[in-house]
Amino acid sequence: MLASTYPAQTRFALRAGVTCLTTPAGAVLLNPPRNEKLTGLGAGALQALKTLNQGPATAAEMATAAAGDDITALMRKLTDGGWLAVTVRDGGRDLYSIRPFTQPAPRPETALPTWSATLSKFAVLHRDAQGFVLEHPRGWCDLRIHDPRLLALLDGPLAADSPVSAAVKTQFVADLQWCGFLVDGEEEEREFTTRSWNTPDLWFHRRSTLGARTVTWDDFGPTRWAEGQFPELPARRPAFAGAPIALAEPDLVALRVSDPSLSATIEDRVSTRAFDEATPITSVQLGELLFRTARTREDGSRPYPSGGEAYELEVYPVVRNVAGLENGMYHYDSADHTLRPVAPAESPAVRKLLKSTSATLAGGAEPQVLLLVSARAGRVMWSYEQVAYANILKHVGVFMQTVYLSATAMNLGVVAQGYSDTAAFAEATALHELEECNVGSIIIGTPTP
Repeated sequence: MLASTYPAQTRFALRAGVTCLTTPAGAVLLNPPRNEKLTGLGAGALQALKTLNQGPATAAEMATAAAGDDITALMRKLTDGGWLAVTVRDGGRDLYSIRPFTQPAPRPETALPTWSATLSKFAVLHRDAQGFVLEHPRGWCDLRIHDPRLLALLDGPLAADSPVSAAVKTQFVADLQWCGFLVDGEEEEREFTTRSWNTPDLWFHRRSTLGARTVTWDDFGPTRWAEGQFPELPARRPAFAGAPIALAEPDLVALRVSDPSLSATIEDRVSTRAFDEATPITSVQLGELLFRTARTREDGSRPYPSGGEAYELEVYPVVRNVAGLENGMYHYDSADHTLRPVAPAESPAVRKLLKSTSATLAGGAEPQVLLLVSARAGRVMWSYEQVAYANILKHVGVFMQTVYLSATAMNLGVVAQGYSDTAAFAEATALHELEECNVGSIIIGTPTP
């Protein structure tokens, strides 16, 4: 029997979300959208299932409920099918729990060689409200570590200084392998598909999408989890202290007539990496570009889409060479269509922000204007769970395309960056990164003829 490999105090329980309905003829395991019928069960097996329905139970307690009937096959079916959570206990204390969220992988027939076994590079150990949890973006379960003495075993399956018993150590290592956390040390480096992905990218991908781990909208998506607990952030950020600088507004009616067609704009769009320093972009052109792409309209929307109408993005032009505008870092007030000074041009942080573009522009040049895009994350995170940051990045993408097309229509050069100096942005603005953080960077100017 599977349970015989674990310490006698180990408890088995129907995993979270599973319901077991028993009838005189059998039982049904329900965990929408998955369900499984259990047929041909004896009276003892049905009593064992009823015991599980009442809460966690040891193998001995279920055997007692079965009144001597052999429930070995039933226990293996439930465990290998991912219907049971297993909490390994020894010495009167919980050691670790295996908590499936989908059907488990087959149990390995042989253990990995001790000299090659190592923790997967994709494994993530962190704390939550219930303690330590080991997770894997490609896994079928979470492994909760209740006893911190087991943490030493994550550094090596045969950690000699681990104070737990040899039997528990052996079982823990076997479960690490079964759960997918323990792998051959070279396994993930042999194939391009696993070597090319890094831990944060794969974890972010899996955690922000529906899949085996997340099959319902509970704690996922636009749950408005903060409602009643925290005030919602206002749509408009507090203004910076500097005096506002008014920007010219373009004539949208005239632009509808004079602008090139959408097809022409899309086809003509390019990334510009060389700019004309002798004929820089003007403050009027910068104002028109910001009005076209980032202003707040009368109905509260902006020219680009935003999930949940959060419109959390803010734009900070860092000016180095703009005709009619002093150099320095500004914030674009999208409601008033004005610029407010944030940091002077000689600020070390502003200098870092401009220098960070050297890998993007030809010859390591500095931009005429660097549009830094930030996110007031709480505007999205107040409503959304797990997908909030993914949505923010999607918003950055649609904003960048809006800037690209508008700049192309205006005969301006534009190139978006895949990175920016987030630390320098925080220093220049004196903003708390968890409240407002830099999430995008776009270079604007007059292209070289």
